[in-house]
Amino acid sequence: MALTTTSANNGLTILALDSSSMTGSVALWRDGVLLAESLLNLRTTHSERLLVQVEQLLAATGLALVDLDLLGVVHGPGSFTGLRVGLATAKGLATAADLPVVGLSTLEVLAMNLPFAPYPVCAFLDARKQEVYSCLYDCSSGFPVAVGTETVQPPRQLLNNLADEVVLVGDGVPLYHGLIDEILAGRAKLPPAVAHQPRAAAAAVLAAVKFDTGLALPVSKLKPCYIRPSDADLPKSRGGSAVV
Repeated sequence: MALTTTSANNGLTILALDSSSMTGSVALWRDGVLLAESLLNLRTTHSERLLVQVEQLLAATGLALVDLDLLGVVHGPGSFTGLRVGLATAKGLATAADLPVVGLSTLEVLAMNLPFAPYPVCAFLDARKQEVYSCLYDCSSGFPVAVGTETVQPPRQLLNNLADEVVLVGDGVPLYHGLIDEILAGRAKLPPAVAHQPRAAAAAVLAAVKFDTGLALPVSKLKPCYIRPSDADLPKSRGGSAVV
């Protein structure tokens, strides 16, 4: 089912969380209106600040957990530690308030920063180890529709496979700007820097429309989407380090 603006105005009060990168954010959304958003790009960890951000936004808007109808959380890909903190926080809040949960792709949330883009949107994020997470979206309807699968690959391989004009969004853009210029030349469309960060406000909109299409989960089903295994999950060498 297609995502629609009508679905986003469905009367729900939604709390959305994103801790997939250093820039963590929390948003409150009600019936098609963004009530509040907190976005912090700080050196403090998500475990130190995420729950505090939630408490501050609820207090600022005069809401409590019992007033919420839905919780949206970005489940990856991204920082393994950040995702674990975000999902643990979401599970705790959803359990306490008996809320349904919608898990959201970091790449999809990034693409939501570019509604009605006239070109395909390639969301791509630094995956470390000289690789990037990526997915291609059609955002012409106002909402991102994936036209491929989420992948992890070297940035040169990704960019060589982008044959036509494309909008690039995500923290991979500033990191690999020189490579983008080398391979895509004038075919790459680069939005302002503010678009390269996933936003909890965008996650809240997507959570609303996904809930309307029956994609909410019980909290017990919520899992991170790493795309590739974390180092902690890789087999160990005899010396005790992960084999990569």
